[in-house]
Amino acid sequence: MDVLRIILQVLLVISSVLVVLLVLLHKGKGGGLSDMFGGGISSGAGSSGVAERNLNRITIGLALVWTVIIVLLGLIQRVS
Repeated sequence: MDVLRIILQVLLVISSVLVVLLVLLHKGKGGGLSDMFGGGISSGAGSSGVAERNLNRITIGLALVWTVIIVLLGLIQRVS
């Protein structure tokens, strides 16, 4: 159980960092922090629709993996 817990914790850290990075890659929809980091400048030359949809799919899939890891760690904690 301890080896599984360590593996899940490592996967949790990796998936957390990747989810944050993928969310930051999304195109800003309005004012605020996205404009401060250059979202307003690049909005005219934004990514194609296909690339944006693929980024959405990857982000959602990774967020689901993150959620499953959280649930599994909770179940392991409850069992031990």
